[in-house]
Amino acid sequence: MQTIIEQFGCFIEDCQQRTFSEVTMHEARRTLLDWQGSLIAGSDTDVAKKLFIAYSEELGVGNCSVAGSTKKTFTRAGAFMNGTISHIAEFDDIYRDGAYHPAAPTISGVFALAEQRNDSVEHLLRAIIVGYEVSTRISKVIQPSHYRFFHTTGTVGVFGAAAACAYLLKLNKTQACDALATAATFASGLQQAFRSDSMTKPMHPGHAAEVGVNAALTAQAGMTGTPDILEGSAGFGAALSQNPRWDEVLKDLGATWNIEHMTFKNYGCCGHNFPSIDGVTFLLQKHQINWKEIAKIRIGGYKATKEVCCYVHPQTPFEAKFSLTYTVSARILYGRVREKAFLEEAIKNSDIQILEDKIEVAIDAECESHFPVHRSAKVEIEMHDGAIYQHYQKTRHGDPDDPLSDQELMDKFLELSEPRIGKEQAEHLVNSILLPGHSCVRDIASYWSSI
Repeated sequence: MQTIIEQFGCFIEDCQQRTFSEVTMHEARRTLLDWQGSLIAGSDTDVAKKLFIAYSEELGVGNCSVAGSTKKTFTRAGAFMNGTISHIAEFDDIYRDGAYHPAAPTISGVFALAEQRNDSVEHLLRAIIVGYEVSTRISKVIQPSHYRFFHTTGTVGVFGAAAACAYLLKLNKTQACDALATAATFASGLQQAFRSDSMTKPMHPGHAAEVGVNAALTAQAGMTGTPDILEGSAGFGAALSQNPRWDEVLKDLGATWNIEHMTFKNYGCCGHNFPSIDGVTFLLQKHQINWKEIAKIRIGGYKATKEVCCYVHPQTPFEAKFSLTYTVSARILYGRVREKAFLEEAIKNSDIQILEDKIEVAIDAECESHFPVHRSAKVEIEMHDGAIYQHYQKTRHGDPDDPLSDQELMDKFLELSEPRIGKEQAEHLVNSILLPGHSCVRDIASYWSSI
């Protein structure tokens, strides 16, 4: 009987002969565009600049572009650096059911390999679809217990990058199995890294991207892996999850595509903040609320809402992105929770701090029972005149059941990219990605040098 990894290996090989539908390909284009926006947004940050210093010996050689640098590098370093940079600004996509950001590890890894090989965008898109499918399925069946300690984007991200790279390299089923099995042993990423202010978190998907590239290349060279690494008694599932549902992981494999069910972020912060922000937005618009007349805001959410987004009166952009009280207050005061909400002057705004002190956060049993399939929040705003407005936000705008439109996704991309690469360049990049054609990956990467 074949192991799970062996069956995924067969799937990757079989996908070489598949023709993906226009719908599936379009969703892959959306993920690629969204990744580009997140990558560009992170390319001029302090974290990226420190990365360039740390990797100074690797910059200036090779064929792979790095966002924010005019120098190229080798494939593995390019995967690590872009994987890290694309997760810095907290704008990258989400697979809700697996509490997982697939783009940063998956696309960063396979993009570096595709640029090295001068592959077409169409081939890259098909590889992304395969990488998303394998990794999202694994992410779903190990939750919710996995998310207690581990950062899924770092752990499961190795499978996304490895599967995508295996497809791009046209590995056979045995080699693809070996790539996934090797990647599994390097899965890592602890949640404590974002329970305090540090720069480690974005390196998790960077590491995963590099692991995936390395695993695929070594498998191509003949390195073998352990086929039962997922379900084995000392394997990935046993070590990183409680009672993983391996019997579900291959259900309808090849008949459905998870890339069609992605969440695209509407805000530049931790996704656990989103339902509360959306709920407050609903009440503000419905009742035309003057924030100065607010007496109290009560928010009920699921456990991660309170535990992960726990900062009050944040002092840094990192803390602000993981602060429910801050992001809700920023939405009330500024109308949006994008990049400007995390500038120093915004974080130090005394009006936001006043609003924060009016917010109470608790775990709601109903919201908790629906996690991770639904990210929800119950919001209650009490006014000084005694009026009370309530709303149950059952999902997030951007989730599959309330998706961002193509126009909203483009607007988000242009808002992130225009200040860094210019309006004309940004619009050209949109067309290069969203419109079917014959562009090569190096055409897309060429826009990064103007950052």
